[in-house]
Amino acid sequence: MSSGLFGIEHSNRSVDDHWGKNCFNSSFPTAMASYMLANSIPAIYIRLDIIDGKPCVVADEISLSKAFNCGTKQPNELYFSFESVYQPYQQYSFDDIDGIDLVVKDLNGNFLSPLEVKLTVLPTDSTSRQPEENWGCELVIRSATTSYCALGMYDSIKTKSRDIRDIFEDSCSSIQMWDNDFEMTHKMPQLCESINNFQKKYYKHQKPLLMQTIWKTQGKSPLLADQAFDIVIWSDYAFSRLFIDGSDEIAPTMKRPMRATARLARCLWELSKSGKIRVVDIYRQMAFGNQTDKEFAIGGSKWRQYVQSNRILRPILPNTVVNNIIEPGNIQRLSPERRFDQTLYFTVAK
Repeated sequence: MSSGLFGIEHSNRSVDDHWGKNCFNSSFPTAMASYMLANSIPAIYIRLDIIDGKPCVVADEISLSKAFNCGTKQPNELYFSFESVYQPYQQYSFDDIDGIDLVVKDLNGNFLSPLEVKLTVLPTDSTSRQPEENWGCELVIRSATTSYCALGMYDSIKTKSRDIRDIFEDSCSSIQMWDNDFEMTHKMPQLCESINNFQKKYYKHQKPLLMQTIWKTQGKSPLLADQAFDIVIWSDYAFSRLFIDGSDEIAPTMKRPMRATARLARCLWELSKSGKIRVVDIYRQMAFGNQTDKEFAIGGSKWRQYVQSNRILRPILPNTVVNNIIEPGNIQRLSPERRFDQTLYFTVAK
């Protein structure tokens, strides 16, 4: 039976699951990515570059085949496993690692790519009051995403463990208590410097981590813009700058971005020593009084500073593409009480 969504023929979700409250937000972006893959439409790629010796986030383009790490395979040759564990990373942790929004596999069960998936509206309420070129999206990040960021960075260069250890040794080895607020706030400048040195050396090993699908409205109106949809792929290195940048300033207490930065440094350092860590314990221990499931959030204005692409002003896909991504007769499955569903239900379903 068809899923009703473009390209999703093989999946761990049932037909009804895709349209449920917490599933459509990842099923729809996956279908859009499948449509872009099948039609050779590249996504925006937010990646890290080194400019004048400093890590800088830049906008580029990337094919969906590279984002999915699927070579020449088409969507009907892929298996989309939602909210699943990317098993190749389990080897780096003694405890069970969390699942991620989307694990792409081939039909033989080979793991290809782990991706966190976000479906975000453009603009946010606050940026809608600004000129259109300043509109942005909000990102709310889970701790599972940052743990996959750390594991993925190590996985790409695991043969360089001796060198990674040398980079982090000075800043990490002297830390007595990784959960001590006073000690960690004063260690942040050194930890950030170590991560910067690490990324300057290995940034060419970055790979896709976060797939953000954008739907653009006519300002605060629920109506879709004429050019309404696009996908932003964040590399693991570029994504990490959302919490690393600014974390080197000594503060009276650990803020969420500082916590994420310290966790990343610790994971990379301990992995370089033994190749296997208790990643869940690290994240649970280093809570600093904050809830552990939410890592941090990025507002629309800050998001736009990192996503410097002209395609944000004019997304690459028109609003009519919904008729290609959602098969006829299926849009009525949506629940109009949810904002994105409401937009599709009342502005597209004619």
